Amino acid sequence: MLAAAALATAMLVTAGCSGSDDSDGGDVGSKAPDKVTYLTGFGTGGHDAFAWVAKDKGFFKEAGLDVTVQQGAPATNNQGLLSGKAQFTYSDVTQLMIQTGKAQVTEMRVIAAVHQSTLVAIFAPPGSGVTKPKDLEGKRVGVAQGSITKTLLPAYGKLAGFDASKLQFVETTPQTLVGLLVGKKVDVLSTFVITRNTVETVTKQTMTVMPLTDYLRDLLGTGLTTTAKYAQENPDIVKRFKHAAMKGLKYTVENPEEAAKIMKANNPNVNELGAAAEIKLMTPYVTSAPGNTIGALDEQRAARAIAILQGAELIPAGLTPDKVIDFSIAPKA
Repeated sequence: MLAAAALATAMLVTAGCSGSDDSDGGDVGSKAPDKVTYLTGFGTGGHDAFAWVAKDKGFFKEAGLDVTVQQGAPATNNQGLLSGKAQFTYSDVTQLMIQTGKAQVTEMRVIAAVHQSTLVAIFAPPGSGVTKPKDLEGKRVGVAQGSITKTLLPAYGKLAGFDASKLQFVETTPQTLVGLLVGKKVDVLSTFVITRNTVETVTKQTMTVMPLTDYLRDLLGTGLTTTAKYAQENPDIVKRFKHAAMKGLKYTVENPEEAAKIMKANNPNVNELGAAAEIKLMTPYVTSAPGNTIGALDEQRAARAIAILQGAELIPAGLTPDKVIDFSIAPKA
């Protein structure tokens, strides 16, 4: 079903979707390019291809930027930005809402959407005995360190009818996550729904996939992120980076095979076919942006997402969308 939806949506991308907000690409003239570093959101999956595409196709250069793309991970990316090691990453927006709502993180700001809704899902192989959420009780769940899975599963379990306190979490890096399942160290995985092809190829098994959005609707997905301080001190650089990255994202979903080749050229260990499959599966999550503007973020929807998290008692009252998203920079619908 997801693959069919992705194919149907991909056919409409060029005709129906504008790119990023084309009005703020910046006038870079002939000055030397500004050097910045970008940390990928989750290792080197197909969902991260847009950064290498933007660099390879010259979109960053056109925006007057010299961008170094480095592998990142959810557990370390925030600190990378806060320490000045990097200036941009992409983050799970729901995770940032929870961290900001609890005052664990206050400096991060999302400047554009990458995926419009959360991609988190449970992957269960045939031998796991898991075919529905209730079956998860007592199971070992493989998760990436720092991912939002452990935070969301209690709320998911409450709505789906199982006790998430009975889950056993096994954490590892994004790059070795699928290996937990291959080595039978876990019963199920929690990772992005768009990685289905990769997981099934590596494990040689057909997965039962349970997206968390089946019960946790209206939660936001991932977004380009910087710090409030960097955005305030360097608004022109931030806008130019956002513009070029969204141009790369649009090109990526319109040209998945080429984008996968670019990923492979920059990361030899990448499975090119798997990366292309991920890009195709993620297309509906990218192109369902408000007003068909890739990267757009809507303040009312963000407020609804916060209300869901408050209703699930994941954050206290008081958080407002502008504490997580910089709407003065994010593309408008």
